Amino acid sequence: MRVRDSAGIPGGGEAAGGTRTPPSGRRRVLRWIGLGTVLLVLAGAAGGWWVYSKLDGNITEDTSAATELRRYDRERPAHLAGGAQNILLIGSDSRSGKANSRYGHDKGTQRSDTTILLHLPADRKSATAVSVPRDLMTRVPACLKPDGSRTTEQFVQFNWAFQWGGAACTIRTVEALTGIRIDHHMVVDFGGFTKMIDAIGGVEVCLKRPVDDPEARLKLPAGRQTLQGEQALGFVRARYSLGNGSDTERMERQQLFLGSLVKKVQSNGVLLNPGKLYPLLDAATSSVTTDPGLASLRGLYELVRGVRDVPTDQIKFLTVPRRPYTANANRDELQEPDATQLFQRLRADKPLTIAPPEPASPPHAAASPTAPAPEPHEEQAAEDGADGKDAGRAAGKARSGGTTEAPTPVPTFTGTTAGVADCR
Repeated sequence: MRVRDSAGIPGGGEAAGGTRTPPSGRRRVLRWIGLGTVLLVLAGAAGGWWVYSKLDGNITEDTSAATELRRYDRERPAHLAGGAQNILLIGSDSRSGKANSRYGHDKGTQRSDTTILLHLPADRKSATAVSVPRDLMTRVPACLKPDGSRTTEQFVQFNWAFQWGGAACTIRTVEALTGIRIDHHMVVDFGGFTKMIDAIGGVEVCLKRPVDDPEARLKLPAGRQTLQGEQALGFVRARYSLGNGSDTERMERQQLFLGSLVKKVQSNGVLLNPGKLYPLLDAATSSVTTDPGLASLRGLYELVRGVRDVPTDQIKFLTVPRRPYTANANRDELQEPDATQLFQRLRADKPLTIAPPEPASPPHAAASPTAPAPEPHEEQAAEDGADGKDAGRAAGKARSGGTTEAPTPVPTFTGTTAGVADCR
């Protein structure tokens, strides 16, 4: 009778043919397995380091802007809210380079086609993106030009700042306009934008009517559809074939597009898909020019990590409050006191509420019935955006003879959020 060992091999550890594997042979097999495992780990580490080094080396560092900003550091606004960050996002219309030359002749100049001030509060529970109109009349300080000469301070359109003095001049102009200290900046050109949209497989939008804009190289049917890179660029740049042809509607369209872009990137289809995530990171890092503080994969990761979990309904988009410039209706000027109030809230890292614009009343529309006036504590709760408990307690205490300080209402500005659907 044969005895089987615990492995079930006849002969107490013999192989199928009845031959026992020598202990030295088993040790050699284990050594080879261990060596193979180590080699796989090293290969993975080497591959990971190669990917990291490649992405990190893609980023272009804007040292000239950093040098120019240090020159004027004493004139720049102070930081008022610890932990909050303000990043200036600049879309350049430069035609230089192979990726941008297809959009027009390179004249050696560039303007800020889009400028957005992104405010990240200290608690990172929300994000506010404020578009600055390119036609806004403002004071642009004396700036260093690419040829080494300097401009004089002038009252001109906002987007002249980028053409005259690049990112540094634009940052100083925004800081003088708002009183908000800019911590970081990023510049993206046409080619970089299209690469990033293509990398994530396009962004979905909804058009209420067909678009045919030869100048923007855009021809689209009405309805819901996914825009790839070239189409997306035409969509966010188109002005005269969509809406009333104003820059106001163009910025609103850009904000809706960015909201859809945020939802797409936050989805599992991108963040948890290496096949899409790596191309996105490669396109993004090779397409941006940043200040030294963000000019590394780690710097960009720290920035993204702070906002990746922000709910879409707390990612807010709005435009600087403005109205037609009194001297030229084709230009803009700040609308006060709304603009100052917005800048003060952002500067102090205070909350604000976003609401969609009220639809214009049709002519001869019947007047709607007047709603009953709310109780004082209900009205205050609505203004505060609270659930009414604190305001109700305050009102009750006041009626009973106690004293308390009324909550400060949270101001509401016209805008949208990333949680708003494009098709409405």
